[in-house]
Amino acid sequence: MTREVRDALDVRRKIVVLEYVQQFRRVTDGCRDLGVSRASYYRWRKAFAVGGREGLVRRRPIARRHPRQIPQSFVEKILHLRTQYHLGPQRIAWYLERYHGFKTSCSSVSRTLKRQGIGPLPRKTDRRAIHTHRYAKQVPGHHVQVDVKFLALVTPDGHRIRRYQYTAVDDATRVRALKVYRRHNQQSSIDFIDYVIEKFSFRIHTVRTDRGHEWQARFHWHVEDAGIRHVYIKPRSPQLNGKVERSHRTDQEEFYQLLTYTDDVDLNGKLAQWEEFYNLNRPHKAHAGKTPYEALRSMLT
Repeated sequence: MTREVRDALDVRRKIVVLEYVQQFRRVTDGCRDLGVSRASYYRWRKAFAVGGREGLVRRRPIARRHPRQIPQSFVEKILHLRTQYHLGPQRIAWYLERYHGFKTSCSSVSRTLKRQGIGPLPRKTDRRAIHTHRYAKQVPGHHVQVDVKFLALVTPDGHRIRRYQYTAVDDATRVRALKVYRRHNQQSSIDFIDYVIEKFSFRIHTVRTDRGHEWQARFHWHVEDAGIRHVYIKPRSPQLNGKVERSHRTDQEEFYQLLTYTDDVDLNGKLAQWEEFYNLNRPHKAHAGKTPYEALRSMLT
């Protein structure tokens, strides 16, 4: 049955109701016989008086823009942040509010992505076991996690090269220090920890590493001589350095996959910019949208 036929039958039914009810002295009696409400009868009678049969045609609601619907310009920004940087709805909402002055909810961003045919981010298969206890020190510098990210880069002439990103993450604030080295040894580790001590604006109490060769005796005693305690995590327990491990995934998703390698000077320059952006401008989920430096300031005041 076509829409035109349905509309014609609906108009005919309303006319029958109007003609039938007019025979009664009391509108209530006629409406009761036909199972029609008085409100519907009076609405149809008024519509017929004003527009005749055309007035009885059911008007389809006009689609209107919901007052809370995200404007198209911000929809494009949401799609850019998801497709280029693989950000989740909560972090996208933080970015829009912080850098574009547009406040929206995580659920609104999720609905927008769904309408655009973009599903949720894939869950990692190596998610933390349910029984694992997650903790964070609340004093800046109490624990600093340090680790190395192995980089496989391609030079402009097509050669594959290895580089090593050394990373330090403060457990409490998530403030980070980053530096890339050509070699993966204790000398690089010593140079890096000196960089971290100079970079961090708070005193470091403990440095925590795995048991790799780059963190052995020379490095260990260099750290201890600087008045900093050096501890090793348990063997086969990378989750004990989970914050620095997780930050390496962020580096891969938000920095390295967008990087075109030219040379080491360019790489270190861009990495320094990324380090500054991460600490000063990037909202962090652990701090409910605050940046690491904002979290640091709140802990020191």
